Amino acid sequence: MPKESGDMESATLSVVVPMYNEEENVKYFVKRLVHVLEPLALEYEILLVDDGSNDGTWREIRAAAKEFPSLRGIRLARNFGHQAALLAGLHQAKGRAIVSMDGDMQHPPELIPALLKAWAGGAAVVSTLRTYNESTSFFKKATSSLYYRIFSFLSDVHMEAGQSDFRLIDRSVMKHLLSIQQSDLFLRGVVGWLNYPGVTIPFIAEDRRYGKSKYSLSKMFRFARSGILAFSTKPLQVGIMVGLMTSALSFLDLFYILVQYFRGHTVQGWASTLGLLSFLFGILFIMLGIVGTYLGRIYIMLQHRPKYVIDNRDDSIQPNPDSFLNHIKAHAANF
Repeated sequence: MPKESGDMESATLSVVVPMYNEEENVKYFVKRLVHVLEPLALEYEILLVDDGSNDGTWREIRAAAKEFPSLRGIRLARNFGHQAALLAGLHQAKGRAIVSMDGDMQHPPELIPALLKAWAGGAAVVSTLRTYNESTSFFKKATSSLYYRIFSFLSDVHMEAGQSDFRLIDRSVMKHLLSIQQSDLFLRGVVGWLNYPGVTIPFIAEDRRYGKSKYSLSKMFRFARSGILAFSTKPLQVGIMVGLMTSALSFLDLFYILVQYFRGHTVQGWASTLGLLSFLFGILFIMLGIVGTYLGRIYIMLQHRPKYVIDNRDDSIQPNPDSFLNHIKAHAANF
């Protein structure tokens, strides 16, 4: 049974759920989630993060908290976005295992026991791989697949199409995750970059229970752009290469001008003017390439990513006869 929310100092499981204008989904989601968690006989907490909703989402969260002592509500001052709301919940989570998921019912709570089973088996990160159902539009499927292809190509982190923020992470992983201080934190990319040992569990996305998606085309574009820029300097590197190629062409043009000058095939002032311009543009593009290289290094430094990550889960989690980790292992076959 869960502890009272005020006494949740060492919960085994935290479930973090960002919500934005999900007034109709709150009550149904919480009841379905509790229905899954109660039979597991573990200490858990549920954190619902209201991302500045302008409907009755916060009212419904407060009502659910009165009915379920294991639930805590967090309300952001305004709409900061999905990743920021999720990050706010992760900072408040106290569990040894932390599950993040959406509250629109597209992430099935019934998958959580399978996530816990994989965690008990030694996986520090248990990711999920979404398969769209038949009602999902072709445009949604195509753009999602294209984005992950582009992201994997441009960054040093490989991500398969269908990955989402529905996952379980060990607390030792979350410690490193929260230490990264990027302005636009792309959590899927960070988890992939940390590259902890883990497993992936597939699932079929459900339809939304109520309402419609809050991700407009412009929001999806901004989300995709932030993810790529946060984990890739390749666009900058492409600019550097273009600059170097242009500088090479400028120096070739300068060589051509000098040849024509010495052959006497120029008019007065033409060789000196174009020769000077080609020389200056060549130097300019080289300097821009050098500046771009340093900017890329500064950008990486400002992200405060650790230079190395030590997997200290064996030190931080010492099994004992009463630990939930042993409980999970003993009852894994029932999940």
